[in-house]
Amino acid sequence: MPILVVDDHVLIRDALCGVLGELRPEAIVLQAPDCRQAMRLVAEHPDLELVLLDLGLPDVDGFMMLKELRDRYPSLPIVVLSALQDSNSVTRALDLGALGFIPKSAQRAVMLSALQLVFAGGIYVPPEILRREESAVGDGRPPAPVDLGLTERQMQVLALMLRGKSNKAIGRALDLSEPTVKNHVTAILRALRVTNRAEAIVFANQHGWRLPAIES
Repeated sequence: MPILVVDDHVLIRDALCGVLGELRPEAIVLQAPDCRQAMRLVAEHPDLELVLLDLGLPDVDGFMMLKELRDRYPSLPIVVLSALQDSNSVTRALDLGALGFIPKSAQRAVMLSALQLVFAGGIYVPPEILRREESAVGDGRPPAPVDLGLTERQMQVLALMLRGKSNKAIGRALDLSEPTVKNHVTAILRALRVTNRAEAIVFANQHGWRLPAIES
């Protein structure tokens, strides 16, 4: 299955092709320097396995392209690769449906492990960018799900949220109605003291929570 790299710098595209070649030797890696060519390639290749998207494109804002891709192709996996290294950019990208955010300054080994995680169905969040203040719990250790009052069912819902599943998909996997899933998501956000799913994903990743493995 082909993989699309979207970046206006040819050296970065070539470097990413090398990384992807290690992870997916059999994959065909397509390249696009801007949004226009990228959208054409996406339309021509409905079997894309992944899109690696730079936010600093010459012809359109990268966030706008991310939103357009998510609206047109909701099941297409997208990972953002960007020179931006602030928490607002990371959270915004995750909110728009990216399955990961890799800083361009990341070492090759970090890129490899991040992409391995995404290919395995996870969501990569750069821990050095989105530092949260640790909540003190008794002996000073980071909070565990049980410390914040999460139920077993809510932990299952959160596990699927970390895999980028929609409320509808979570409901199918757990045999729950969509309104029930929505109620669980609301309770999770309240318990974690975050305002959206992206921040919940960041919180769980940064605290190293081991959540249940769910068949979906």
